[in-house]
Amino acid sequence: MSLSVKIMDEMKTAMRAKDTIALEALRAIKSELLLAQTATGTKEEITEDEEIKILQRLVKMRKDSASIFATQNRPDLAEPELAQIAVIEKFLPAQLSEEEVEAIVAKIIAETGAVGIASMGKVMGLASAQIGGQAEGKTISAIVKKLLV
Repeated sequence: MSLSVKIMDEMKTAMRAKDTIALEALRAIKSELLLAQTATGTKEEITEDEEIKILQRLVKMRKDSASIFATQNRPDLAEPELAQIAVIEKFLPAQLSEEEVEAIVAKIIAETGAVGIASMGKVMGLASAQIGGQAEGKTISAIVKKLLV
């Protein structure tokens, strides 16, 4: 079942339950998917990797907003953002722990023979490709820096 079909099913469920926060998050996902699909001018299907990147971007935007609202002492605005994150994350693949990411990055460093921070770009490219949507880029970057220094 494609992501757009899953989103539509979840939207129907959220409408029946009158869950406005979930509905808002699901509509945002649907909107972004449609924008990505029609961006090229043809109505071709987007790949699963592109769908995951879109979902990750939506989660990151909401995390950033929630942290800004929290620093401004506005929990009334931060809570809906955090609730939307939970809804969006249901459609993302299971996230790897930092230890698992560190093991993958260490393996990549050993295979490529990367030494020093100058090799960070090469390692980041390989790690991002291998880990895919299973970890945030920020986490991968921090681990690569830690292991290369």
